[in-house]
Amino acid sequence: MASNRAKALAGGGALALAIGIIMVFEGNVPETYLDPIGIPTVCVGHTGSDVKMGEKKTAEECRALLSADLQVAWEAQARCLVNPEKLEPWTRAAFASFTFNVGVDAFCKSTAAKLLNQGNITAACTEMLRWTKAAGKELKGLVRRRQAEYRLCLGEKW
Repeated sequence: MASNRAKALAGGGALALAIGIIMVFEGNVPETYLDPIGIPTVCVGHTGSDVKMGEKKTAEECRALLSADLQVAWEAQARCLVNPEKLEPWTRAAFASFTFNVGVDAFCKSTAAKLLNQGNITAACTEMLRWTKAAGKELKGLVRRRQAEYRLCLGEKW
């Protein structure tokens, strides 16, 4: 029982860390805008076929979208990693932020996921630093985000 509680607390802590880093780099914009490569985006980095230009979301709607999007990123770890529960909370949080940003398919097919499954955490964290381009262009915001995710991944202050 105690180990289940510890796992739940660690998972909750990792989610809180993930929300923190995601909020810093995504911000919360309730009106639909085009991201740096022209993708319609709303609230906290929410994209998809449901996002239409000209929309405005309430704070409650933005929280619900963030929660659902983060849940998808979190569940990707369960689907694509052998033992995600054995990762440190800060490592899970960094990869939740990374997956939130690059997408589940990209994360699951990434060298970083392969390295995590091999138990090579440091190399997996380092691999995130390569993901700084969108539509073939390096973006300063992605460079800063990956550096922060990398530091968090290793348990350092980001």
